[in-house]
Amino acid sequence: MSISSGCNGTPIIRLVELYLDHLAAERGLSRNTIEAYAGDLGRYAAWMRSNRRDGAPGIDLESTLGYIGNLDPALEGTTRARIVSAIRGFHRFLYVEGVIDRFEADEIATPGRRRRIPFVLTQEEAARLIEQPGDDVLGLRDRALLETDYSTGMRVSELCGLTLERIDAEQRLVRIRGKGKRERIVPIGRRAMAALEKYLDRSRPSLLREPTPFVFLNYRGGAISRVSFWKLLKRYVAEAGLPPETTPHTLRHSFATHLVEGGADLRAVQELLGHASIATTQIYTSLDMEYLLEVHRTFHPRG
Repeated sequence: MSISSGCNGTPIIRLVELYLDHLAAERGLSRNTIEAYAGDLGRYAAWMRSNRRDGAPGIDLESTLGYIGNLDPALEGTTRARIVSAIRGFHRFLYVEGVIDRFEADEIATPGRRRRIPFVLTQEEAARLIEQPGDDVLGLRDRALLETDYSTGMRVSELCGLTLERIDAEQRLVRIRGKGKRERIVPIGRRAMAALEKYLDRSRPSLLREPTPFVFLNYRGGAISRVSFWKLLKRYVAEAGLPPETTPHTLRHSFATHLVEGGADLRAVQELLGHASIATTQIYTSLDMEYLLEVHRTFHPRG
């Protein structure tokens, strides 16, 4: 059968009913299983309606992640897995029947493998951390390091390995070589660019001993190491009065979280972070789904 004709205006609860009929007539599932799916998908449909997602145009990956992110945290893992399975089957049915033009639900991480973010700074804490370095040679370098890391979400290895030719100051873009030698282009905010240019003009020449392509140098003129970055971050964390569990990766987590809080599209965050799969990026949706559902253009508090 085909239900695609004129389906855009069909309420989502009606689409659920058609799917349940399909399960009963063509899949031969037990009555108990169908009743469980009916309950799960009925609640899903009610949530979609309440969030103005009623009908086929509103059924997409972002809305589904929004629903899953708002599930009761007390639900057992098996219950969550069943709910995700029901939604995946529903989406697959709609895709096969031509109701939706993309099937993305397989990209949703299963509850059992879902990762947790160990620690994230607030926007105010991130600003306080970045403002700790002084105006001497190393202070200008450190301010540029922190600003650049928070503004781009780079991994520490990417930050320490950043070279001059990968920065486009005019366009405020950085070309990053990430895991598996995959490259991505990431915008860098105005404040970060200003701090970076001040470092390049006033500090880096003092640290330079011989020509090197690396942007961030140690006091011997070589590329700053991950260990050195960790040590300087630890010092500024203490000076800012931030929790000691703040690590170099905390700035990357905070970058992504603050984008989501600002309304960033999940796929944009995936691209900025250099994640191969959106399932990896999905961990950030649990932090503030209320903002994610707005699906605004990419925004960053220090952009």
